[in-house]
Formats: sequence, structure tokens, C-alpha cells
Amino acid sequence: MSAVFVHLDNIDHAGHTYGAASQQYLDAIHGADAQVGQIVAAVEARPAYAAEDWLIMVTADHGHTDAGGHGGSTLQERQTFLIATGQALAPGSVRYDVKMPDVAASALVHLGIPLDPAWGLDGRPVQQPGRDDFDALRSALATRVDETGVPAATVGFTHTPPPGWSVDNSAMGGGGVAEWRGWSFTTDEFWTQAQRDQNRECNIRARNVFAVADGDEWADKAFTGTFDSTLVSPAYPVTGGGTAVLTYTTYYRHAAPQKGEVLVSYDGGTPLSVRTYTGDVSSRTETIALQVPAGATSARVRFRYTGGNNWYWVIDGVGIGRS
Repeated sequence: MSAVFVHLDNIDHAGHTYGAASQQYLDAIHGADAQVGQIVAAVEARPAYAAEDWLIMVTADHGHTDAGGHGGSTLQERQTFLIATGQALAPGSVRYDVKMPDVAASALVHLGIPLDPAWGLDGRPVQQPGRDDFDALRSALATRVDETGVPAATVGFTHTPPPGWSVDNSAMGGGGVAEWRGWSFTTDEFWTQAQRDQNRECNIRARNVFAVADGDEWADKAFTGTFDSTLVSPAYPVTGGGTAVLTYTTYYRHAAPQKGEVLVSYDGGTPLSVRTYTGDVSSRTETIALQVPAGATSARVRFRYTGGNNWYWVIDGVGIGRS
């Protein structure tokens, strides 16, 4: 088993010198494309190629501004791509669940190196795509309503939850920015452009479409009351008297008196608090052991965010399974 890493740097030089809107930048892209083609042709010309299992990945570590340079938090500088081909990947497919940290995770898995959870990797292998209920909303996403930082043509938010999910806004304040009135379902392209330099781009583990409660953005337009919204999951099957495991990806930025609370109810009973957030939590996957009451057959999860002109909470990849 072997691996090869090739760094083609001319595009970066052109971006710094001439900017991403220049002919020189486009010429450098065409040059790199030709070089990648030569590398792929050399691989495919190997005598043993038909019996070999290759994963080829082409990516860039960042974008550039039109004027030249990078290092800021704009989507143009942060956004990149991954073009990949291999036996475990569907040819011609377009995916929205891939992020930069996935490159290393994908290479390790292809080389037969098991990913140890203790490493705390943010990436996940592209050969093992993950899809959750929120991702089904992509075709239902709409363009901006009140937001001014998001480009008018960018599609990226909805208040309509996926089947089985609901949002309880019975205690939600009035007014505010329409896109963030209660829990919303959005994308990285849309949400991070709502307001730059407030760490929204650090939401690295949420993929494709995710749920967000953003009191900070909601309060950017005249409002009344407080932000108080609860995201409610479908009922997951559980076994009474046993142990179940609640998993979800979260990213939480805090400012008092904001609070994020996770509650679980069994068979429609009183919701019980299983986790409370009152301090910053970097993007990570949470695993919570649940002691299922005797006789219970279902469990429902609630994510309640309360606050005002504070910060935000992201939830993605929710599920309950057996321990």
C-alpha cells in the first residue's frame, strides 16, 4: 500500500499576484488541470492498474479574493472543492456533505488505517457518506428575506422541518430577522455569510443542511420578547429497561443569559433534561447514554434554545441507537 502527495502551487501564486478575477488565474487553473491529467494518465498506464484500488483526490486548501490574496473569512476565501474518484465513489455524483478535513480521513481509510475516535478528527471518509433527516430539505431551501449580507441569489434556509420533526415557537418573541425566527434549517454557504467574523465558519462537523438557533442574527431587526424555540425530533424506538445512546453534532457559542438544553421524553411523557449548555462548545459529536424507563417503547428529543441578542446553537446528525 502506498500514497503520493503532489503540490501544484502556480494557482496560488497567480491568485496573490493578479487576483482570482484575472486571466492569469484562469490560465494557472488550466495549467494545473493539464498536469493533473498527466498524473492520472500515468496511474492508469500502470501494468497492474486493473488489479489495483486507487483513490485519487484533487483539492485546494483555500480560495482567493478577486483582488488577490486570502486569509480572511469570506466564503470566496474559505470555499473550496474536492474532486475524487475511486471504487467506493459513485461516478458523476455531486455531494454537499464533504468538507476539507475529510481529505485526510479518506486517505487513511483507503490505506487501511482505522480511524480512532480518540484522535478527535473533524473529518470523515468520503467513502462512507452520511445523510440525516435535515439533508432532505436541500431542495426546499429558499433565498434571503431580511438578511443583507447573504447574496440575493444564494439559496439556503427554510423554517419547514423534515417529516417527523417539528419546531415549537409558542414562547418565541415577535419580529426580528425572518430567517432566524426560531430554529431554522440552513447551509454553511448561507449562514456564514449572514455575518462574518463571528466564528460561524468554525461549524466544521455539521454537514449539508443543519439546524440553527441564532439569537444574535434574529435580534438584528426590531423584535419583542426573547428567543425561545424548541426543535423536536421524531419518536425513536427504544427498549424499556435498557440503555440507549443519543448522538448528535453540535456547535454552541454562548453569551449569558443564553442557554441550550437537551431534553428527552419517553412515550410522550414529561421531558427530562439530559444536557445543558451554558458555555462555549466547539464543533463536536456528542454521545449521551440514556437509561430507558421500564416499559418505554419510544423516545423523543427536544433542543430548546433560550436567549436574546446573544449567540447561536447548531444541531445536526441526530439519532438514538442501542448501546
